Amino acid sequence: MDIVIPIFPNFTALDAIGPYEVLRLLPDTKITFAAAAAGLVHADNPALAFDATAALSEIDSADVLVIPGGGGTRAAMKDEAMLEWVRRIHATTRYTTSVCTGSLVLAAAGLLDGLEATTHWAQVALLESLGAKYTEQRVVQQGKIVTAAGVSSGIDMALTLAAQIAGEDRAKAVQLIIEYDPQPPFDAGSPSKAGPRIIALTGELDEPVAA
Repeated sequence: MDIVIPIFPNFTALDAIGPYEVLRLLPDTKITFAAAAAGLVHADNPALAFDATAALSEIDSADVLVIPGGGGTRAAMKDEAMLEWVRRIHATTRYTTSVCTGSLVLAAAGLLDGLEATTHWAQVALLESLGAKYTEQRVVQQGKIVTAAGVSSGIDMALTLAAQIAGEDRAKAVQLIIEYDPQPPFDAGSPSKAGPRIIALTGELDEPVAA
């Protein structure tokens, strides 16, 4: 199973690492982090960087494509070379996926036209302006295209893929290995649950994806 995670400046680290931590535990799996050029790529916190071991131009196909989100998607969705690469790799995949605002890149590439999809709650209007039909779910599958909502839902998406690729029992075993047993101290993980006062506070967090 050849899995490719393209990264770009100002991507959100957990969008990439969440699915990676799940998918790396599937049998016969190779995961490649790729970028415009091989080398270090800084996440949306400049203190954190990933080592892309391949350039996008070196990747001709993938069984699974996982596009992370983050503030850097604004540049990625306008980068025609990136979009053409996404279209080309999509033609070879078993699954083409995104986490958070990574769906904006899929939409900008024309892959979500008329399809249901999800993204970070703060970018719904932008996603729909690019031709997708937003649905308020953590994981949305339309054929081989699977989109996940904000950040942490990338783990849910990866477990969904794990079940389809390797069987439900294997996916459950992976869930247990990483001890993914969410019990958050607050029930404020979506706008409908958080309410207007908490939504207003998010503007003070300087988080690019919600800007």
